[in-house]
Amino acid sequence: MSEAGRSIGQALREGIDALRASSASARLDAELLLAEVLGVGRSHLFAFPERPVPTATIDAYRNLLTRRAAGEPAAYLLRRCEFRDLSLTVTPAVLVPRPETEHLVEQALACLPAGGSLLELGTGSGAVALAVASERPDARITATERSEAALAVARENRQRLGLTSVELIAGDWDEGVPAGPFQVIASNPPYVETTAPEWTNGGLGHEPREALAAGCDGLAAIRSLLAPAAEELARGGWLMLEHGAAQGEAVRGLFAAAGLEQVRTERDLAGLERLTLGRRP
Repeated sequence: MSEAGRSIGQALREGIDALRASSASARLDAELLLAEVLGVGRSHLFAFPERPVPTATIDAYRNLLTRRAAGEPAAYLLRRCEFRDLSLTVTPAVLVPRPETEHLVEQALACLPAGGSLLELGTGSGAVALAVASERPDARITATERSEAALAVARENRQRLGLTSVELIAGDWDEGVPAGPFQVIASNPPYVETTAPEWTNGGLGHEPREALAAGCDGLAAIRSLLAPAAEELARGGWLMLEHGAAQGEAVRGLFAAAGLEQVRTERDLAGLERLTLGRRP
């Protein structure tokens, strides 16, 4: 059959086969990429599997398949990612928001009092700050980001989602933590060891290294931000950080050393220690 006569169903099967060896979500990835180049929703693929796909569209689709098979995140290829109830623009300047980070949003919402203030350090795409803002319009939310390219993505998301009350500012936790007090300070800081095997097996190579790498033990960023963040917490306010699954004990120790109380670590849906919280006395 000629390329011009290739149907949606055939193209979809080709995509699944092309990604089967490299992606744990081969079917979903193929569906999303094919729907993207066709400019239709995924439901269209199943409603009209016999419809022909133009040759130029097949070429564009195969280009995306090749990039996905090489490890490039589907979110970068689509330039968007779903996070809680938000559709976020993402680019290689920011991390792709993970489902695990939704737990950070849930804890922030649980700890944030009515009309309270929240600071997010290292907002990236704006996922956490904007998700909290969308569910708690009464809150006063500030988010910092040291990368100008990432900050531009966060601002684009803020504008498109109409969450313009969120303040986005340039700053790092060493020198740019805004003056508080904040009832909640949340962050998903870099926490990957620079010697982690993911750097060489392609698992992390497409995402911004500065948003991931945190020294030989993966704790450099957390050590750096703890003191300035704790200083800007309100009395009784909560600091909460996402971290690696094997770092819970170490992070609890750092929280305690910083003078925080009621320190505890929450597990993600896989049962792994993923998020540590502590309260300022």
